[in-house]
Amino acid sequence: MFYFKFKKMKRLFVFVPAILLVLFLLNSFVLKEKEAGEKTTKGTKSGLENIVFRSTDGGQTWEDISKGLPENLQRTGVWSHGLFANDRGLYVRAGNGVYLSEPNSTTSFWTKEIFTGEQREIAPGRNGIFAYNFRGQFLKKINGNSDWSPMYTNFQEQAVRLNGTIDWMYKNYKEKQVSSFFETTGGTVFIGSNNAFYKSTNSGKTWKYVHVGGWVMKMVESNGVLLAASTTGILRSTDDGENWDRVINEGGAGIAVERIDGGFAAIAYNIITQTNTIHISLDSGKTWNDIGEGLQPSWNSSLINLIGGLQSSLNISSIKQVGKYLICGRSDGIFRSSDMGKTWKLLLPSIENRGFDLSVSGNVIYALPNKGC
Repeated sequence: MFYFKFKKMKRLFVFVPAILLVLFLLNSFVLKEKEAGEKTTKGTKSGLENIVFRSTDGGQTWEDISKGLPENLQRTGVWSHGLFANDRGLYVRAGNGVYLSEPNSTTSFWTKEIFTGEQREIAPGRNGIFAYNFRGQFLKKINGNSDWSPMYTNFQEQAVRLNGTIDWMYKNYKEKQVSSFFETTGGTVFIGSNNAFYKSTNSGKTWKYVHVGGWVMKMVESNGVLLAASTTGILRSTDDGENWDRVINEGGAGIAVERIDGGFAAIAYNIITQTNTIHISLDSGKTWNDIGEGLQPSWNSSLINLIGGLQSSLNISSIKQVGKYLICGRSDGIFRSSDMGKTWKLLLPSIENRGFDLSVSGNVIYALPNKGC
């Protein structure tokens, strides 16, 4: 009897130091992140903070440019389709307006334009900005003009006729739910909906139903090739969206698609590892390489389980290219790679472990703490 008690006590003494070691490592990691954050960020001295950060040096240093945005964004955050960056700067849809931060602004961080519609999402177009909502009500503002005009007013009528599926949206509104919007450089418009695109090549006069087998949340274009992140993976089209092939399928949804030099970057959810994985293609999306190994937790899986499944919490949410760097947003911070994903360096620790959504305008990076969809 004494022997068995002694063995149990011995295992206990071995286990307790292991726990202490884990706590020590975690504490050190948090302290290092805190120190990195203090060194690389400059916050506003008063008012709104920690909503938008800007970097003009490849992510080496960050400036908090939140002042001037609505105060309630501190609590609610920014809708994932409520912002985008282009050569004019970063646009944010919030409160009763659309806010613009120009890339090289030094005196005033934000200019506001009053917005009277209820459209929550915004997206860039060839010659202006589109605003829309899940009910497919669209507005457009042409560059240089101040007025927002209704667009695609016949969309719902045609969409319901083209696809008679009876779902929650149809039962409640007799409409099709809109999940995304994209306009190509050639003027083709895509509206993402349940398991389909609605496509127009004549400025919305008529629409065509294109079945893709999943909700499409985001699209990008490069040299005539279209890429889409859908609930069934990453899709690719080379014929202006008439036909789509699934080029990344890891059992889960496509999280993001982005343009990079020579091709694309994409993030997809792997149902086996239960992590988001990064892939890049340098041949217009024909073949893909997984480059996210350096961003996955390298600790022993049993140790990860012991401290509460940390692996699943460190998911990658965004990927961009700025100059020679790949910039990645993960739930614990922003990372940078100078060797196309072989190695990664932490640049900016996260706030409350929410991670960041990233937008890029030229050589300027914008980072917004992620508060969900």
